[in-house]
Amino acid sequence: MSTHNSNINPIEAISGSRRQLIKRLAAGAAGVGLLNQASFANAAEMTDAATANTALKGNVHHSVARWTYADLSIEELCQVVKNIGFNAIDLIGPDDWHILKKHGIHSSMCNGAELNLTDGWGDAKFHDALIERYHRHIDLVADAGYTNLICFSGNKRGIDPEIGLDNAELGLNQILPHAEKRGVILQMELFNSKINHPDYFADNSAWGIELCKRLNSPNFKLLYDIYHMQISEGDIIRTITDNHQYFGHYHTAGVPGRHEIDDSQELFYPAIAKAILATGFSGYLAQEFIPTPEGKAEKIESLRQAIKICDV
Repeated sequence: MSTHNSNINPIEAISGSRRQLIKRLAAGAAGVGLLNQASFANAAEMTDAATANTALKGNVHHSVARWTYADLSIEELCQVVKNIGFNAIDLIGPDDWHILKKHGIHSSMCNGAELNLTDGWGDAKFHDALIERYHRHIDLVADAGYTNLICFSGNKRGIDPEIGLDNAELGLNQILPHAEKRGVILQMELFNSKINHPDYFADNSAWGIELCKRLNSPNFKLLYDIYHMQISEGDIIRTITDNHQYFGHYHTAGVPGRHEIDDSQELFYPAIAKAILATGFSGYLAQEFIPTPEGKAEKIESLRQAIKICDV
């Protein structure tokens, strides 16, 4: 994503699946493969029926990553979100914020400032471009009334991780005063490098936490992706409990496979959600799994079930 299209969100290259979804979304924007109105209406009706008399508890601030529901337009996803009973979507850029506002849906994690996933703050040669983009985007986020803006460490390319930390500290310190002034929180996502993102700097919580300590700013946090960190290091609940002050946002998905978070995978998300709440966390827990069903109604049901699992 060397030129980022804010209508889509290629935040991960997950064995090609995320990029394929993005291609489908782009095609949908051109009128190819859009969900027809009749089938979407049927899916929405099923969601309404399924959620009747099952109001969410209100303890967890739920969200969903836009890219994982590429078969739906943003308008349709907003409707689904409201039908299920929450009000936030992750990873949407400025061009589409007006759609969220029309539906009363919050942009819980903004994107579009990044160059891509591999050219990030750990490599100083990208700093000039990143600084320019993030200065501009911080203003866009703040002016829209949002708070969270995603960023990435990028890949090592032979750079020692300690040098990468030095580079990231140097570069981010050049934009953090502006973020602090505008009330925007930069959130660096942790990825695994074992399966999905080979060579990524921030492939373990310790690297990210050390960066947080060096920057020492309330406007820099880590996006703790539970799926990625289970693959990288496990020990999810202890890590959250001991280091929650550095984590500003959470993503979910099943391990292995990055699909539903039900009993088909190894993580027990009710316990994880309870551990997050126990830290006093008041931010967002966003679903970022790839739904396995073919049908639209069944995919929506996967999201409804995931929200229910995490609604502790």
